[in-house]
Amino acid sequence: MSAPRHALVLGATGFLGRWLIVELVSQGVAVTAAVRSVDSARTLEAWLDRHTVTAGVVSAVVDFDSEDLGLPSGTSALEGVTEIYNLAGAFRFGMTADEARRANVISAQRIVGLASRLPDSPRLVHVSGYRVGGQDPTTERSRDRTDDYARLGAYEASKIEADAVVQETAARLGVPFTIVNPATVIGVSTTGEADNQAGLAASVRDLWQGKLAALPGNARVFVPVVTVDYLARFMALVPTLPEAADQSYWVLDDETPGLPDLLTAVGRHYEVAVPRLRIPVGMIKRLPSAVTKADPETLSFMSTERYPTASAQELARRHGLQVPATLPAIQRWADHIAAHRFGESPAGDAARGFTSYAGIRTFGIGDPAAHTVVLPAVPVNADTWVGVAAELPEATRVLDLPGLGMSSGDPGVWSRWMADVAGGREGLHLVGHSIGAAVAVEFASTHPGQVQRLTLIAPGFLQRPAGGLQRLALLTAAYLRFAPPDNLSRTLLGSDAFASTLETSVVDLRRPGVARRIGRLLAAAGRRSTRHDLRQKLAGFQGDVHLVVGELDPLDSTALSELVARNDRIRVSTIAGAGHYPQISHPADLAATIGGLVSVGEVVER
Repeated sequence: MSAPRHALVLGATGFLGRWLIVELVSQGVAVTAAVRSVDSARTLEAWLDRHTVTAGVVSAVVDFDSEDLGLPSGTSALEGVTEIYNLAGAFRFGMTADEARRANVISAQRIVGLASRLPDSPRLVHVSGYRVGGQDPTTERSRDRTDDYARLGAYEASKIEADAVVQETAARLGVPFTIVNPATVIGVSTTGEADNQAGLAASVRDLWQGKLAALPGNARVFVPVVTVDYLARFMALVPTLPEAADQSYWVLDDETPGLPDLLTAVGRHYEVAVPRLRIPVGMIKRLPSAVTKADPETLSFMSTERYPTASAQELARRHGLQVPATLPAIQRWADHIAAHRFGESPAGDAARGFTSYAGIRTFGIGDPAAHTVVLPAVPVNADTWVGVAAELPEATRVLDLPGLGMSSGDPGVWSRWMADVAGGREGLHLVGHSIGAAVAVEFASTHPGQVQRLTLIAPGFLQRPAGGLQRLALLTAAYLRFAPPDNLSRTLLGSDAFASTLETSVVDLRRPGVARRIGRLLAAAGRRSTRHDLRQKLAGFQGDVHLVVGELDPLDSTALSELVARNDRIRVSTIAGAGHYPQISHPADLAATIGGLVSVGEVVER
C-alpha cells in the first residue's frame, strides 16, 4: 500500500498555484501551501473557501532570500512530503537581470536543495515554459548569459537559465524531477474563471475596448494556450508516475488557432469589430513600442515555432486526461475576463457574466433567476449598482441594456429582449432608473401578469423636459465619448468626488458605438409624444408603483398630480440631498428606500 501523498506547493497564491491546490485536495492529497506572509495565507484561505476547499490545506511561511527558504530540516510542515511543486517566481516584464535571476533562478536552485534534504526523496515538479524548456544542462549551465538577458529581456532569459539550473542541480543532488512547460494559461475550461491579465489577455482587452488597430502576424504565428484546470490535473498526475521522472513535458493545446485567427474568433464572439489590417511580426519588432503599445519582452512570443508535445499527449491519453474543446474554452475565458473588466471589476461577491437574451449578448450582475431586475440609467452602467444591489433584501439581477454598458445589440430591440429576460416568470419586481424606467413601464404595460411591482427611480418622463443641449445627439455623444471620469462626475453629480465610481462607465463609453447610442436615446426620450405615452401606460398599471427621486432632482409636480389622481397605488419617496444618480451619491439610502416597507401613497424623505 503506497504512502499517503503530501504536497508542498511553492507559489501557492498564484493563479496556477491556487487551482493546483484545488485539484490536489479533490484527489485527497494533503497540501502545505508555502506563502510569503501570514496575510498571504489568509488571502489564500479565503479564496480556497470560496472554491469549496475548507480542509486539507495548511500554510507555511517561506523566505526566498534565505538559503534554506526559512524551512530548516525537521520543520513540521515538511513531514511526509512526497512531492514538491515549484510554481514560485516572478512573471513580470521590465525586471532588471538581477531581479529576474533572484526571483526565477536562485529561488529555483534553493527549492531543489530543499528537496534534496527531505528524507522521502520527494518528486520535484518544476514549472518552466513552452518557450524556454528543454535546455541542455551540460552546455547551458556554464555559458555566459549576458547576451540572452540583453536580447530576450530579463524574464525570458531568467526562465531559460532556471530550466538548465534545475536540471543540473537536481542531477547533482540526486533529486527526482519532472519539468512541465506550459503554454499561456487561460481560465477554467468550464467557467473561464481566471485572474491573470498578462500576455494574451492584454490583446483581448484591446480588442474588447476597440483599441486594437491591427492583428499581429499571420496564421502561422502560434501563441498556444492551456486551460488552468487541465494543467493542474496534468501536474497532479506526474509525481505518481515513475516513467515521468527526469522528464520534461510540453503541455499546450496544439489546436490553438494562429494568433490573428484566435483574436478574430474572440472578436466575433464579443460581437465587436475585428481589425482587417494585419501587421507582420518583423514590422512590429522594428516599430517603436510607443507606436505598437507592446512591451518589447513580449515580442519573442510571437513565433511560428511548434513544440514537442507528443510525450505529454501520450501520457495524458494513457491516464485518461482529455484536453478541453479549444474554442469554447477560449470563449469562456474571454467572457470571464471581460465581465471582470480585465482584473479591475468593482469589489463585490455577486456573480458577473454574459447571457444571451433574444440573441443579444447581455452583461449582468447577480442571480439570473432573481425576481428583482434592475435596469440602469444612462450614461452610467450596471457596475454603479453593485453596492445597492448587495444591500437589497431579495436576490437582485442588474443588467446593462442592449447596446449600452457592456451589452451588445441595439436599443431598438428592448421589447423582445425584455420579454426574454422575464422568461415567462411572474411576480417580477422591475427597478428602472431614468431611461430604464421607460423600459420597465413598457414591459409592464404589455405583460401586466408578470410584473408585480415597479420601482422607478428618477423617471425622465415624469420630470421636466431636458435642456436643448441634451437633445443634440451628436454633441452629447461627442462629450460622453471623451469625457474623463472627473468631468463626467461633475456633469452628472455636481462634484468630482465620484470620479472613481464612474471609471467603469467611462471605459464603456469609450467602446465603439456606445456614446452615439446614448446621444440618440437622450434625444428621443425628450420627445413630447414619448413622455405622454409612458405616463399613460404607467397610469394604467395595476401593480404597486414606487417612485424614488432625489431631493435635487424632483418630479414635475403637475405630471405627478395627474398620475396620482389616476392611480392610487403609487407612492413616492424622496432621498434628501440626492440628485439624478442616488445609487452613486446615496447608495445606502437608496437601498433602504427600495427594500423598505412603505405604505401606498406615503411620501418618505431620507
